[in-house]
Amino acid sequence: MSLPISQKKTADWRAFLVEGRQVLRDTYLTNLSSTSLLRNHSRLVDQLLQEIWQKTQLPESISLLAVGGYGRDQLFPYSDVDILILLPGAPDENLNLQLEQLVALLWDTGLDVGHSVRTLEECREEAAKDITVQTNLLEARLIAGNKSLFQQFDQTFHRELDQRAFFEAKYLEQQQRHARFHDTAYNLEPNVKESPGGLRDLQNIIWISDGCGLGQSWMELAHQSIITSNEARQIRRHETLLENIRIRLHYQAKRREDRLLFDFQATLAQQFGFTDKKQRRASEQLMQRYYRTAKAISLLNEILLQNLRAKIFPSSHTAPVELNARFRKQGNLLAAANDQIFEEEPSAILECFLLLQQHSELKGMTASTLRALWRAKRLINPLFRRERHNRDLFMEILRQPRGVTHELRRMNQYGILGRYIPAFGRIVGQMQHDLYHQYTVDEHTLMVLRNLRRFTVAEFAHEFPLCSRLINSFERQEVLILAALFHDIAKGRGGDHSALGKVDARRFCTAHNIAPEDTDLVCWLVEKHLTMSATAQKQDISDPDVIASFAEKIKDQRHLAALYLLTVADIRGTSPKVWNAWKGKLLEDLFYATKRHLSEGTATTDSYLEARQTEAQRILRLYAIGDKAHEELWSKLDVGYFLRHDAQEIAWHTRLLLAHTNTDTPIVRSRISPVGEGLQVLIYSRDHDDLFARICGFFERTDYNIVEAKIHTTTHGYALDSFLVLDEANRSPHYRDLISYVEFELTERLTSSNPVEEPLRGRLSRHLKHFPIAPQVRIQADDKGAYHVLSITAGDQSGLLSRIAQIFVKHEIHLHTAKINTLGGRAEDIFLITGDSLQHTKSTLQLETDLVKALNPVT
Repeated sequence: MSLPISQKKTADWRAFLVEGRQVLRDTYLTNLSSTSLLRNHSRLVDQLLQEIWQKTQLPESISLLAVGGYGRDQLFPYSDVDILILLPGAPDENLNLQLEQLVALLWDTGLDVGHSVRTLEECREEAAKDITVQTNLLEARLIAGNKSLFQQFDQTFHRELDQRAFFEAKYLEQQQRHARFHDTAYNLEPNVKESPGGLRDLQNIIWISDGCGLGQSWMELAHQSIITSNEARQIRRHETLLENIRIRLHYQAKRREDRLLFDFQATLAQQFGFTDKKQRRASEQLMQRYYRTAKAISLLNEILLQNLRAKIFPSSHTAPVELNARFRKQGNLLAAANDQIFEEEPSAILECFLLLQQHSELKGMTASTLRALWRAKRLINPLFRRERHNRDLFMEILRQPRGVTHELRRMNQYGILGRYIPAFGRIVGQMQHDLYHQYTVDEHTLMVLRNLRRFTVAEFAHEFPLCSRLINSFERQEVLILAALFHDIAKGRGGDHSALGKVDARRFCTAHNIAPEDTDLVCWLVEKHLTMSATAQKQDISDPDVIASFAEKIKDQRHLAALYLLTVADIRGTSPKVWNAWKGKLLEDLFYATKRHLSEGTATTDSYLEARQTEAQRILRLYAIGDKAHEELWSKLDVGYFLRHDAQEIAWHTRLLLAHTNTDTPIVRSRISPVGEGLQVLIYSRDHDDLFARICGFFERTDYNIVEAKIHTTTHGYALDSFLVLDEANRSPHYRDLISYVEFELTERLTSSNPVEEPLRGRLSRHLKHFPIAPQVRIQADDKGAYHVLSITAGDQSGLLSRIAQIFVKHEIHLHTAKINTLGGRAEDIFLITGDSLQHTKSTLQLETDLVKALNPVT
């Protein structure tokens, strides 16, 4: 470097940048112009770079270029400053040293620089290999240095850019990005830049149009007749919203942050002028506006890409194939006979989706048809919805053998579904803050529908064999589709969404001529869609009385099959993390037990007991265990044990404990759980008050999640406990290693004379921090008066179960069964307990108080 740069000069530049950025921030917060901020931030950095370039006296033959977002004058507050140092030829050692010093100096001044150093030839080579490099270079502009070198670069780049190849590469890149970010599009913390419907989708249009010489702005595209002036203004409004959200995200996070995290949503909503309302938080209103903007951008992106393709690839015009008087097939796209068809015959709005279902070779609609559809959706009004022909068309869409999910998704994306079913329109983009729903209400609904339709596909029958068998023998599957569409349609209105949704469902079914018995079934499913999961996960389904009570609500086999299918699809549609094999097994067991009850009538406790013991003995004989070998152990077990464990568990326990009925040493044995996921752990030991607390502490400290605990005390004072635990971290695929580890380490813990360790106090998750769950504790006697049922709802956190266990020790509570159910960040646990303190109101209230205190979030 020719001139040494003093530390004072570097400090001056750093101060100039800090002060300039602060002025820009203050100005932005006053006038709220994203365009001005992004452009002026670019100019500020231009000014700094130009002064540094001048002071460092680099060779006059080289150029300094802005590329990427900085090159297009859209420099967000904490985005990288992407630059290209353009050389006329290969650099010598001295120039390399100068350039290294320059980049170091830029970092010292506070610029987060993303830099590259290339010759003209290297730019050509890299652009040919990498579409990202080619896109960055497309936006290059000169900041300082040799102007003629830049002009040579610019002319060469645009001359050699293959427009058709560039379009195809950018189109493929967008598809890959959408696939990568698909799950973030309508989840509760979307990426405003990369998710489908984000800023990148709009930038992709401008890149393609710029590369193909069609314009660098929305109004230039309007002048080229790619879009209308009105559409250009709409796009700009959507773009401005996303730009403002992203700018404020950067300012809040004080770093580059493009995700709308929970941490920022409340403050952002306040800044955008939203206030909390009775039924909806300000943050939910902001997010709904974002999701609706994202849907609009996705549609506009689709229309514009098709228009650009038509410009760049003028077709040889294969002759259109007429489908009917209103529509024809243009290549592999559906085309309206004329752009006024929807205005002339509004029922064509629904008909076009039906045709897409009926003609699998069609991949979408032409741009002109899409645009006409977009303009015509206002015609879906009360009169449209009352037309019998339109109602018949909609039901025909639901009854098609293929394409139901795809076309309902498309209808939602285009804003048609929410206009045809206004109640559905109200849940489009609506957030759910129950911590286990990962998606907006409309997206969750369509995920449930997708799961139901997936059950019908032969290729996926292995995933859920029972569901596949049931749905393929289910008459009039549109009943299930309607139940899925309406099951959460009343979310966010206040009150019981199941009861409110039932009213909406009945109104719809009546208007659409659904048979009375099917209408009743749809309404019943909407009202009861949470009943089966609550029964399976919170009640003792080994109890014949529980099955009898549940079966009484079910009525018949058709209701049972429908509710089971909807329940599985619903749970799987909440979040990828909520479903597990244990929940699947519980639901399946409840289904079969209820089916038997509906077919055979009420089973007595004695018949349950006899059947279970007989089956367990049959399994024992397969292991060459004599008919009387089990008698000593079984004589120590009461009826409750045999009811709460199935025959396979009883046989497993019996085989392991035959010779150890009176052992002095704790026995710990594990096996791969029969449900196909996790470990089943048997613990047999002399009973003592802190045994459950020790076991919970061990599993929590080794990061295993207890999902079920069956606690039994034998008549001679031994604890015979069975746990189902999941290794949610998936640390080792070798179950043999896990089994050995659990058996050895837990035995060591149980034989230790050390006091029980204090429960873990982990950090609160971000979800619970911003959307806390107030602990709820409820204790009530069961119907038979033998036990008390303790129901707990709280935010899930480390050490929660250990804290509960230690409260049990303090109050001398005996645990008999525990169902540990975690839904995302929400713990909903059920304990069957006994104890003298439960016989007195005062001591029961103190137990509840201590539990609430233990369950309160640890911040």
